Amino acid sequence: MAQGVYRATKFGTIRTFLKVGSCSETACSVLDRHFGTPMEAEEKATMPLAGGIIQYGYQCGLLWGAVLAAGAESYRRYGATTRAEAMAVRAAQHLVALMQDRYGEFNCYELTKTDWRSRSSTLRNFMTGGPFRCFSMAAKYATAAVDTVETALDDDGEHLEVEAVSCASALARRMGLSDMHVVMAAGLAGGIGFSGGGCGALGAAVWIMAMKTAAENGGKVDYKDARVAGLIDRFMEHTEGSIECEEIVGRRFAGVVDHAAFLGEGGCAGVLAMLADSAQPAPVSAG
Repeated sequence: MAQGVYRATKFGTIRTFLKVGSCSETACSVLDRHFGTPMEAEEKATMPLAGGIIQYGYQCGLLWGAVLAAGAESYRRYGATTRAEAMAVRAAQHLVALMQDRYGEFNCYELTKTDWRSRSSTLRNFMTGGPFRCFSMAAKYATAAVDTVETALDDDGEHLEVEAVSCASALARRMGLSDMHVVMAAGLAGGIGFSGGGCGALGAAVWIMAMKTAAENGGKVDYKDARVAGLIDRFMEHTEGSIECEEIVGRRFAGVVDHAAFLGEGGCAGVLAMLADSAQPAPVSAG
């Protein structure tokens, strides 16, 4: 059940969207406040995930933000455990299913029919009422997501203790993040909840980079940070142009045990090493 006095509402979600300016931060903020623990720095750092990973059109920013918030709630319930990571993955799977059931898609491009990197396509979206559709979708999705997360995290019928759960949480751990951040990232695994979409480890790296650079920049997050764009370029060079997990790995994962076995056998070790190195913020010049 919700731990605080805040209750997610459609009107409140739209007001949050207007305030923060991105779908990803909106979903993360609304869910965090519903569960009683606002986290401004972590929420702001989701901004580059809007538009499907800095406007590349992959998973909707609402999904990225909601999954990270679900991971935070899983950590609060289950602590720094592999069970918490596995439950975060379960919540992510439920959130993916919620979006697909309601809208038939979960990628930003398919949902908005907009290439956000194209000025003409973006203008067309605005001229045809695209922002109002996004506001409406956010209001409906975020309010439904809180119940979806509560149901997913309350359901403990399956034994989920495994040695390693998530490529995204493995990356967060490797980069020295807190136990909470490790669990927050867990649900991004396998293209978010093993759905095969845009690489969850890449999304985690973008989020981590945004948190680290913001900490050195007075809390400010630059949506068009050139370092994030450079990270995407290095990732695509490493994967020969692929961003989607299913293309990179050649399959989807059946569940946490399947994914854990893949990681245990060295799967995506090169990708994780490259991301861990590339997502570290550049040292501040003494000059």
